[in-house]
Amino acid sequence: MKGSLLRLSAPEADAQQVLRVVAYFDTLVERCVSTEEFVRATSVLARCACGLKSADGETWRFGPTGDALSGDDYRVSSQADFDINGTPGSLWLERPGGAGPLDDLLLDRASVAARLLLGSAQTKRVTGVSDPALVEVVLSRRESAADRRRALRRLGLAPHLPLRVAAVSVEPDRDPAAEAIALLTCKQRVQSVCVAGLGAVAAVLFQHDKQTDALADWLRTALRDLTDNQHRNSGIRIGVGSSVDSGQAEKSWRQAVLALRFAAPSDLAGQTWDPVSAVVDFGTLGVLAVLAEVPSARLRDDPDVAALDALGETDHGDLDIAALEAFCRTGSLRQAAQVLYLHHSSVAARLARIESTFGWHLDDPADRFKAQLTLWARRIAHAPGYR
Repeated sequence: MKGSLLRLSAPEADAQQVLRVVAYFDTLVERCVSTEEFVRATSVLARCACGLKSADGETWRFGPTGDALSGDDYRVSSQADFDINGTPGSLWLERPGGAGPLDDLLLDRASVAARLLLGSAQTKRVTGVSDPALVEVVLSRRESAADRRRALRRLGLAPHLPLRVAAVSVEPDRDPAAEAIALLTCKQRVQSVCVAGLGAVAAVLFQHDKQTDALADWLRTALRDLTDNQHRNSGIRIGVGSSVDSGQAEKSWRQAVLALRFAAPSDLAGQTWDPVSAVVDFGTLGVLAVLAEVPSARLRDDPDVAALDALGETDHGDLDIAALEAFCRTGSLRQAAQVLYLHHSSVAARLARIESTFGWHLDDPADRFKAQLTLWARRIAHAPGYR
């Protein structure tokens, strides 16, 4: 604004024209217009072609009538550079015959507006559910790269920055998107997160986040805090995909949905649960990820999986399976008892029933591995899928 007011004293600058330019761009900022709308509006005001190049190299150009322009054969009459969170951008006019008397002023105000509009989009925080249609475009392999970039910007994400996707599932009577937002806002969350419900699963897109590398650990801590604060369990399960270029978001989403199949519901037969098993990072699965590609029907038909299902239908079957889960995860009878808040003799009795039913000897590493593999297969077989 100071630079604009100084131009009021320039002999070729009419005061009313200057204030009209300032108000014009202030209105565009207040309306939070898209990048495309902003460049088009600037070209219409300038009455000449206008172009903008973003930090990720994408270019928009529009003529004075608002028509989109293409091609690289153009002459720049005046240009202004600006900075968005440490990355450069540029805005220019293509006026025949050279720059006009108010072009410097116009570009000055336009570059400030561009920095505000594009910068605010990159620092968006979770306030509610994002448009599922836009999120589906970002996560789709069928959409063009240009459409995916456009959807990312409308969601407030930066196309030139990497992102990670998480898949969130909850109990059937709960809204996965609402639970995801409650989870993300129960602690002070960092920048650029989008949440959208996609069928029975919520997609959460993380970007521009110093905690992204340790995202699974952060989510486990947040899940424990949310459960402690609300004194309830939502049966939440989370799969986390790897960090990818934003144009490959579909890959991270596919990994997140796959990892979700390995996540245990955050409720083990009414016992105290460990959020470590409720949040699964795809990067930690290794060769186990192949197991999730086996059709669910094939896994349910496996004799050991079917036997675990039958055990779960008995009066104390869920408690016995919870004891087996805890023992396989900790590798220790006493640690399993601590996880379940039970006496170790009670856990030992439940494991003895498991051994009798299945013919396993859980002190034998081969049988213990078989038991763990059966638990994973059962969990995957009954995991809710996307769509």
